[in-house]
Amino acid sequence: MTHVTPILLALALFSLPTLGCRPAELTGHLEDETLRTLAQGAVQGFAHTEADAHVWLGIPFAQAPVGELRWRAPRPPEPSDETLEAVAFGPSCVQFAGPAGARDGADSGERSGSEDCLTLNVFAPAIAADAVPTASGRFPVMLWIHGGGNTVGDTVLYDASRLAVEGQVIVVTAQYRLGVFGWFSHPALRDDGTTADDRSGNYGTLDLVRALEWVERNIGAFGGDPRNVTIFGESAGGSNVFSLMLSPRAAGLFQRAIVQSGGLGTDTRAKAENWHDDPEPGNAHSSHEVLAHLLVREGRAADRKAARATLEGMSMEETGAFLREQTPDALLSAFSGEGFGGMYETPRLLRDGRVLPDAEPMDALRAGFYNRVPVMIGSNAHENRLFALFSSEHVSQVFGGLPVRVRDLRAYQLEADYPSKLWKARGVDGPAAAMRAAQGPSVYAYRFDWDDEGSLLWLDLADLLGAAHGMEIPFVFNRLRLFGMQWPIFQKSRSKIDMRLADAMTSYWAAFAATGSPGRGRNGSLPAWTAWGENGNTFMVLDSEDDAGLRMVDEHVTREGVFAEMDADGRFRTFVERCYIYAGFLRWGNLTHAEYEAANAGKCKDVPLKER
Repeated sequence: MTHVTPILLALALFSLPTLGCRPAELTGHLEDETLRTLAQGAVQGFAHTEADAHVWLGIPFAQAPVGELRWRAPRPPEPSDETLEAVAFGPSCVQFAGPAGARDGADSGERSGSEDCLTLNVFAPAIAADAVPTASGRFPVMLWIHGGGNTVGDTVLYDASRLAVEGQVIVVTAQYRLGVFGWFSHPALRDDGTTADDRSGNYGTLDLVRALEWVERNIGAFGGDPRNVTIFGESAGGSNVFSLMLSPRAAGLFQRAIVQSGGLGTDTRAKAENWHDDPEPGNAHSSHEVLAHLLVREGRAADRKAARATLEGMSMEETGAFLREQTPDALLSAFSGEGFGGMYETPRLLRDGRVLPDAEPMDALRAGFYNRVPVMIGSNAHENRLFALFSSEHVSQVFGGLPVRVRDLRAYQLEADYPSKLWKARGVDGPAAAMRAAQGPSVYAYRFDWDDEGSLLWLDLADLLGAAHGMEIPFVFNRLRLFGMQWPIFQKSRSKIDMRLADAMTSYWAAFAATGSPGRGRNGSLPAWTAWGENGNTFMVLDSEDDAGLRMVDEHVTREGVFAEMDADGRFRTFVERCYIYAGFLRWGNLTHAEYEAANAGKCKDVPLKER
């Protein structure tokens, strides 16, 4: 019995990048009051069993991107004369199943999901069919974009019913193509007859644009205001929010944006297409490298060198046909499904010059070349503890990665928390300052500090996780459950205190969706959340009332400031400990080789850049 609970905990923690409040069962019987008529036909949903909400699941917002439509911009859905019974989630998009398995029964590391996956879900306050509000009475709309490294994730994890009811908003959650299916660029896919969008390589991004176009045309049938749409997402979902802010294709389709623990990384066409040993090197999983793997896999080449020669002899038409005939399993075979939670490395968010600008994202923000809307942006105080818990040499693990003991808490928290600070500098404070200069006082920032998890046997989860990556999502969605469980993350003895923080965060998020400012929350009773730089403050700290509570602070975290803080931190016992953290910054592109070698007066120069 001693290993049962750690296994359950590990499953819960591994789900954090795609975390919501996983509904144990979110289906229901058809409800007459939920009949709605859309541009594509009628849909009928059901009444939620725990909240006073109406729910519609699995509504197609695009044609199935299969066959000739694989690696093409999504097409609008075909109309239907039959009423769609929208009572079950559509399938997940193709991905590797994570440690918790998958809805279709796939084991960890196996292919899960379907290419025919472009569906969305709608959560709304329960309103009779003949009482749906119109004109100025319509609800604000929030489109949620799930996380998962843009290679895994599923809307089934997010029950948005309480957010809809408590915030008096309409919430839409959408699937989008992932990984090699969502972002893939090769000249053979830019043949005659393709559109500029088809040639972009940014199919996952265009799926989200298509979902917004669906919202613009259809959300009024649910009582939503198509001219008051907020996009919000966490982790890769937050990065996708950034991408939509940068995308000319998304201009005018949303009026506000919320970035939760996102980032600004994009890849060039060269990175997405070139061989990894070209003068301008491509990614290790560029389209040419994937093609070489597929040719070897099918026995058409003996090795990579032979595959390269074979490709040089193939026409673009032959190469395109070869790619399209590959099965999802064959395409995923080019990658390892052993990354965190089933994630894998592949180029994504491509600077094609149409869907996304051919420029560094921060340069675009500084120049004001983006969709300038009110924005709320933030991160969690201990983002990287989630990842360190399963990878740190300071944590003892069993069964291939289950944490059972912390050898050195001091070293573990140093290793995890400085990357978390740098995450804030690069993913929150830098973009917030740039957008504040470009668009004025409509930029709001936060840091989520809640760190009151319970203990599990001998493991103190507050020390190990704290305000880790993804931990803010249950509070935003107003459902304090993780992977269907409340304990051990959320303690029963703290439920009233923690729910007050959840109520506050739901209220702030909904107020921002309604007005473009979190202000004092939806009902005007919370501490004032002011814009970045207003009254000498920069961001709101979101914490429980028995800690420091909700409060505005004046702090601006920079990359250089993080490095200076590291160099002055007396908790480091040797310069080697610092160097390993600097090496992590180097691996993730946050530090140049020259900066690494200059760290600690050059002492890091001779420290091996080993993987931790």
